[in-house]
Amino acid sequence: MRIPSHPTLIRRLLDSRLKMVAAQGPLLSASLALVHKRCGQPSCSCHTGGPLHPAAHLTYKDHGKTRTVYVPKDLLPQVQSWVAEHKRLKQLIAQINQLTLALVRGHAQDRRRKKGRP
Repeated sequence: MRIPSHPTLIRRLLDSRLKMVAAQGPLLSASLALVHKRCGQPSCSCHTGGPLHPAAHLTYKDHGKTRTVYVPKDLLPQVQSWVAEHKRLKQLIAQINQLTLALVRGHAQDRRRKKGRP
C-alpha cells in the first residue's frame, strides 16, 4: 500500500479504513485445508489404491497448541466465508497500523509546516 506524505490524505485514508473495520458477519481465525483420506469401510475402493475421499479440516491455535477440526461438507461454504472475513479484517488492521505510524512519523514535519517553516 502506498502511503501519502500529507497528513490530511493519511487521515482521509485512515478514516475510510476505520469505517470498513466493522465485521460483516462471524469470523474465524483459522486456516482451512482440503485433505484426501481413507474412509473406515474396508470394502471401499480407497483401501485398495483407488481415489481417496476429500475432506476439509480447520486448523487453529488453542493455548499455544495446534488443533485440527473436521468441517462437515454442508458447513464448508459458511466456514470459508468466516475465514475470509478474518483475513479481510486482518489486512485492514495492517493498513490502519501503517497509516497511523505514518501520522506519528510525519507529526513533527506537519507542525513545522503549520508554523510556516520550510
